[in-house]
Amino acid sequence: MKKEQKVEDLFLEMKDTSELMVDLAYSALLFNDKKIAEEVYHLEDTIDDLYRCIQRFAVKKTSKKNPDMALALIRLADSIESIGDSAREIADVVLRDIEPHPVLKMSIRESDAVITRVNVLPRSILVNKTLGKLRLASETGMWLIAVRRGKKWIFGPDENTKIKSKDILIARGPEAGEKVLIKAAKGKLRKL
Repeated sequence: MKKEQKVEDLFLEMKDTSELMVDLAYSALLFNDKKIAEEVYHLEDTIDDLYRCIQRFAVKKTSKKNPDMALALIRLADSIESIGDSAREIADVVLRDIEPHPVLKMSIRESDAVITRVNVLPRSILVNKTLGKLRLASETGMWLIAVRRGKKWIFGPDENTKIKSKDILIARGPEAGEKVLIKAAKGKLRKL
């Protein structure tokens, strides 16, 4: 655990990560998207790391002074980690090519939104621009849920978030907007 990271920050990151995992796992299942399912697996590593950090904190900092508090911290972290494990199990269905239930197929046809994962290439018009300047949501209808930059995740990016080359964007929106976002990320558009 980094010295400047507080246990509250670890829990917040763990909660945000598990929420994103559930959204992505459900979307991967609905749209039978292996790339999105793989992102759930990457996020599981993050959840596991955060879980270990919280366990170490609980044992080192609170177990002697307040063993009940240490136990409560570990139980809460364990519950959040279980949510992540469940999301991974949902994503695993997609990765093992199990046919979705017909009810899920019907809901896919009725859905207005897609969740997509796109890689930002160096030649993309998105590179080195903030979301505020790009007006991505306004121009494409695609709402950025998260950005993966190497092993780091940016949850709920805002207008000040700058897109960088090799970022992986997770976005939600209409199918037409997804096509525009993919083209923009690949460098096939000169403007949105």
